[in-house]
Amino acid sequence: MNLFNSGYILSNKRFGWIDYDRGISIILVTYRHCYEGMENSGMKMHDYPILEYLNYFLFGFRMPLFFIASGIFVGGSLRKRGLGAYSKNRVQTILYPLLVWGIIQISLQILFSAHTNSSMSVRNYLDLLIDPRTTGQFWYLNALFCVGILYSFLKVKAKMQLWHQILLGLALYFFGAYLRTTPVYIGFAMDICKFYFFFALGDAVSGYIMSEKAAKTFTSWKFVVPMLIAFFSIQYIFTDINLDRGSDYFVENNMPFFFLLVAVVGCTVSMIVSFSLKRYQAAPFLRVVGYNSVHIYCMQIIAMSVTRLFLTKILHVENIPLIFGISLLCGVMIPMIFYNICLRLNMWWLFTLKKPEEEINYLSSMKTSNA
Repeated sequence: MNLFNSGYILSNKRFGWIDYDRGISIILVTYRHCYEGMENSGMKMHDYPILEYLNYFLFGFRMPLFFIASGIFVGGSLRKRGLGAYSKNRVQTILYPLLVWGIIQISLQILFSAHTNSSMSVRNYLDLLIDPRTTGQFWYLNALFCVGILYSFLKVKAKMQLWHQILLGLALYFFGAYLRTTPVYIGFAMDICKFYFFFALGDAVSGYIMSEKAAKTFTSWKFVVPMLIAFFSIQYIFTDINLDRGSDYFVENNMPFFFLLVAVVGCTVSMIVSFSLKRYQAAPFLRVVGYNSVHIYCMQIIAMSVTRLFLTKILHVENIPLIFGISLLCGVMIPMIFYNICLRLNMWWLFTLKKPEEEINYLSSMKTSNA
């Protein structure tokens, strides 16, 4: 695990449950992207109902979870750094990797278009900013950056109170839901509308979620059992509706009230699992994965596409579950390995404009102690 700089991550005093939470989220995202990539490449994923069912079942809450987790820290960051430093940090750690890895991925997709299932063109470089949904997974980084900047500006400059932010988030959420029923499309702003509320919700619960009381509540069986029952019941209904309609986006796009319930309950259960793992110090590698969630998100499509092509074109593997399992594993592991190689080669600038001084110093101290 030294290959992933796990010693630094696990000894870090930051809130460990957040890393666990992001680890869960990024694995669910990777599952989705792996399944979708194989399906788009012409593989008969419907012949494997368990893989298909899990793709639907795990779909509803994973992205709202990222926005809630980010919103939890916005208040503290603004108090500590101020709006200017907070905004600069968002540019360095979110907008910058979006542009770098978006350009790299689109360039590779154009270059190897004959061997992939993408149809990218030069115009898609601009879409990274104005219509990121057309570029694949990079819409998330675009939305996270825009939502964070807008929310913090309104919080600091407009002095908008928390309950105003919640109301604004709900208004935007239902306005976006209405737009999805019409021909009107407003590009990147569609995702701002969809996820602003979840960012605000994260800020709203931050005071409680950071307290010791939260850890006790989220690991208490009096809370855990009913939430688990609610989660599996709601996810079963959610999955059944989407499967019946033949679209994993049906509930999200057509049943906004129910999707809110799916997202909030799903995020709560993910936090329950995260707090429990932190309490018992279980599955530490999941925390390492969560710490690297942005690095994984940036290059997982590249890693899985290369893996899939290598397995099918070079090794001539035809077993779909085997291809899926190896691609999923590589989609998580390769970006982590690559990022840590970049740290050692002083190429951290591929992922951020903010030099990770603490990580680099830790690696240097480890080299010195092993010398």
